[in-house]
Amino acid sequence: MNQQRFARPSRGIVLMAAAMLVVPFMDALAKLLTSRYPVLQLVWARFFFHFLLVLPVVLWRHGGAVLTVPRPALQIGRGLYLLAATCCFFGAIKYIPLADAIAIIFFDAVIVIVLSALFLREQVPAGRWIAALLGFAAVLVIIRPGFSEFHWASLLALAAALFFSLYFLSTRQLSGNTPPLVTLAWQSAGGFVLMSVVLPLFWVTPTLVDLALMLMLGATGAAGHLLLIRAFEYAEASLLAPFLYLEIIMQVVLGYLLFGDLPDSWAWAGITLIIAVGVYLSRDSRARDG
Repeated sequence: MNQQRFARPSRGIVLMAAAMLVVPFMDALAKLLTSRYPVLQLVWARFFFHFLLVLPVVLWRHGGAVLTVPRPALQIGRGLYLLAATCCFFGAIKYIPLADAIAIIFFDAVIVIVLSALFLREQVPAGRWIAALLGFAAVLVIIRPGFSEFHWASLLALAAALFFSLYFLSTRQLSGNTPPLVTLAWQSAGGFVLMSVVLPLFWVTPTLVDLALMLMLGATGAAGHLLLIRAFEYAEASLLAPFLYLEIIMQVVLGYLLFGDLPDSWAWAGITLIIAVGVYLSRDSRARDG
């Protein structure tokens, strides 16, 4: 059955690579705009325009079914985890380089291991626990607590990794229950509604150019998620997982071109170790599933 479902893995790899080239533009736009607008206003823009662009497609494909989903409380909770992660991540990239922040975010694969063992009662092999410890060491190398290079905003990126882990675990619990596009609409609806309620407290009227950039913020987020969904329709998650790390490379390129940021030697060491741990975990998962 899996072989029939994943009959075109090369297409899945291309779609995943495309997603990892698109999503960094959302982060770069957010970092660019944080110099002129409150972080929470940018979070609102990310969810509002995402919802605005996705909703017509979902209604066209699924009609009223978008309102009747199984386990709605978990759907809402999943959206709130993504909202919290986005708030923390946008707050982090206001102060630290894109590549450093996204490398810390990729620590979420390690957090998922710990949370799966604690709350889902999954049996975690010894090799994965060793990988988890190495991943934690990599994050410490990047953050460097207690050293002069340490920036408190790195802790926001670490908090974002935790919320992304909870988001991924709730996604796992929802897999197979809801069409992907419907889930995509629900994950943006919660953030859009909640941020709209508090928006007047921190609203700064944008210029037309910046409003267009905010629209692009939501559009790139929506496009990236749609490409991800399509990628997983053509190839197994364990095959696609290593290509997630193209995002770090793209973040380095954009960080340098737009902001003049380059990771230092310690950050490069941490990034390399994070990637190595992630590739090991994906290969281990594929070997056990196969």
